[in-house]
Amino acid sequence: MDKTRRSFLKLTGTSLLGFGLSGTAVASGLQKPVHDPDAGPSWAMVVDTRKCRKKDGCSACIDACHEAHNVPDIPDENHAVKWVWKEHYPNAFPNQVHPYTEDSVLEQSVLVMCNHCERPPCVRVCPTQATFKAEDGIVTMDMHRCIGCRYCVAACPYGSRSFNWKDPRPYIETVNEAYPTRSKGVVEKCNFCKELLAKGKLPACVDACAADGNEGVLIFGDLNDPDSNVSEALRTANTIRRKPNLGTAPHIFYIV
Repeated sequence: MDKTRRSFLKLTGTSLLGFGLSGTAVASGLQKPVHDPDAGPSWAMVVDTRKCRKKDGCSACIDACHEAHNVPDIPDENHAVKWVWKEHYPNAFPNQVHPYTEDSVLEQSVLVMCNHCERPPCVRVCPTQATFKAEDGIVTMDMHRCIGCRYCVAACPYGSRSFNWKDPRPYIETVNEAYPTRSKGVVEKCNFCKELLAKGKLPACVDACAADGNEGVLIFGDLNDPDSNVSEALRTANTIRRKPNLGTAPHIFYIV
């Protein structure tokens, strides 16, 4: 093989390798986002599991969410409806556990909810557009449009959606009149407290967590704002996301 041909193959091989790495980076969501000052908000949350671990039995955030949104307390686990709940670390992060993971991490319970993915699979499969991604990044629902097909439940890889197998209203102790109740045959999930954000308030879980003495456990803010609490947390701490190999790009980040 002559020198010119060898040089050409070396050059094209290097270029293809670079292309492959670039493609992988894009597919994995490794490229850092560019903040657009003219864009609207893109809401996200950071959960500091280190701080949360210190009060592992605390349920202030869950209670506040469920009270604000009339989430029923159904004793039968097969019919349970959850917006925010806790999972053991190996269940929440099955791809990020190895034989040397600290026992304190493996034994902790991790707060989980809808991930409000950048590329939500639930939205793609909904035949009635009952679930959709809003311009602010929130994956939300129009429950009046939901026909109960449960395609979104099957498509969500995080188990973040609940189906009302029975009328949930008898299982609500005190109804919050500010938020509508649901009926049998409807899917529901966390909505990032979209109704509170519209009033300039923080999500109920964030407020309740801070009020309970857990300041900084739940950090909520705008990814498009480089000065937001969320952007600062992502710059200054190492964070992970659930099942990153799936390419959904969740808007829930975890400091571990």
